[in-house]
Amino acid sequence: MKNNLFLDAAFSKQTERPPVWMMRQAGRFMPQYWEIKNKYSFLEMCKTPEIAADVTMLPVDLLDIDAAILFCDILVTGEAMGGDLSFTQGVGPKFANPVRNAQDIENLNVDCLDELQYVADAIKVIQQRLDGSIPLIGFAGAPFTVMSYLIEGGSSKDFKLTKLFIHNQPELAHKLLAKIAKVTADYLNLQIAAGVNAVQIFDSWALALSWNDYQEFSHRYIQEIIANLNRKDIPVISFCKGSSVFAPIMAEAKPDVISVDWNADLLNIKNALPKGIAVQGNLDPHILYADKAVIKAQIHKLFERMRGTEGFIFNLGHGIMPDIPFDNVKYAIDVVKEFRY
Repeated sequence: MKNNLFLDAAFSKQTERPPVWMMRQAGRFMPQYWEIKNKYSFLEMCKTPEIAADVTMLPVDLLDIDAAILFCDILVTGEAMGGDLSFTQGVGPKFANPVRNAQDIENLNVDCLDELQYVADAIKVIQQRLDGSIPLIGFAGAPFTVMSYLIEGGSSKDFKLTKLFIHNQPELAHKLLAKIAKVTADYLNLQIAAGVNAVQIFDSWALALSWNDYQEFSHRYIQEIIANLNRKDIPVISFCKGSSVFAPIMAEAKPDVISVDWNADLLNIKNALPKGIAVQGNLDPHILYADKAVIKAQIHKLFERMRGTEGFIFNLGHGIMPDIPFDNVKYAIDVVKEFRY
C-alpha cells in the first residue's frame, strides 16, 4: 500500500498526521456524481460493478482522500434476503413487503450470498483501479438498522413500529436480528475475500434505542458479527449515531476503531476506551457549510485536542449532507493533509 496512514491509525499506530476520509464522500454534493446518477437508478449504480467503481473513485480522484469506501448501500442485505427494495428521489428507500409477523421472518432467506456477488465484483474492479494507492473500506448495515427499515417499510422519524415490535414480540425480533446478523457476517467476509482492506459496520439508527435496548437488540448482534469476521490484518470500524453514548458498550464487541458522532469530546471518549481501540471522527458535518476560516479553525482545534494520541482517523460525526459545497469539502481535506504534528 503506497499510503498506509489509514491502516496504521486504525491499528492504533502513531501517524505524522491524522488520515482523512469522510462518510458519504462519494455522493450527492458532487456534480460528477449527478452526471452518473442522472443516467441510472440508484440500485443500477450499486449493482453494476463498473459504475459502482466509477462512483467509488470520484473522491479518490477529486478529493485525494486517504481511504476509499465502496459505493453501495446498507440495505442490500435486506434485499438479498427477500426484501422488495426500491429508491425514490426525495423519498428514500422503501421495502414494498415489510416484515411484520413470524411468517414474514420465516420467508427471509439467509443463504443469499449469490445475490450479493455484484458487490464482490465491484470490489475487484475498484482494487484494480486503486492499484495499491490507498486502502478500500467495505461496509454493511448493522442488524438493528436493517431491521428497522424492513419493519417500517422505509425511513422513519420515530421508529414506532420497530420499537413496538421489539417490546411486544422480543422473541420474533431476536429471530429476525439473528438472521440479519448471519447474512451480515457472511456478506462482510465476502467483501474481505474480494479484497477490501477494512470494513465498517453502520448502525445508523441506534440512537433510537435506550441503553438497555441497545445492549439487547443491537450490541449483541454486532458483537456476534465481529466475532465471525475473517479479520486478520483487516481493521473493523464500528459506527453508530449515538456512539458518544454507547461507546463503552461498543468497545465490548472488540472493534479496532469506534467512529464517534459529534456530540462528545473525542479525546475523552478515546481515553475511556480500552488501549488499542482507535477513534474516528468527529467533526460536526454542519461546519462544512461555514466559511473556510471557520472550517480550518475547527479542524485545527480538534487536532490540537488529539495531539499526541495514537489511533485517530479524521472523519465527520455522520455523513456529508447533499447541499454542502464541494469546494468546502475539498478545502477541509486539504487542511487535514497539510497538518503535521
